Amino acid sequence: MPLHVVVGIIINPLNQILIAQRLAHQEAAGVWEFPGGKVEADESAYHALLRELKEEIGIDVTSAEKWLEISYQYPQKLVLLDTWMVKAFAGEPIGAEGQPIRWVAINELESYTFPGGNKKIIEKLLLL
Repeated sequence: MPLHVVVGIIINPLNQILIAQRLAHQEAAGVWEFPGGKVEADESAYHALLRELKEEIGIDVTSAEKWLEISYQYPQKLVLLDTWMVKAFAGEPIGAEGQPIRWVAINELESYTFPGGNKKIIEKLLLL
């Protein structure tokens, strides 16, 4: 059974994407990722997205649409990345869990280290 994870692609008016750096105590510490997290039992992917983005970066998503679904086999687990394009949100993103966050241009994403499962997401973003 794959680990179901929601991923939020948040784009600002300058066409930059929000990324966050994993903390020292987390798996794959120091790599960059798109905000999101695990879908809980009996929770829809959309509701998980709303909850995770509120918890992680302090924003209230007001509009999002499903964008890309990827299964990725890491050495220790299979992950289903349920990726959403966040169309609108309220609030100013912050690293609510103490994690560094930054807005980066789409063409700069390749200069950051991401988990392997994010490769296809970045490839598709580069086509936007």
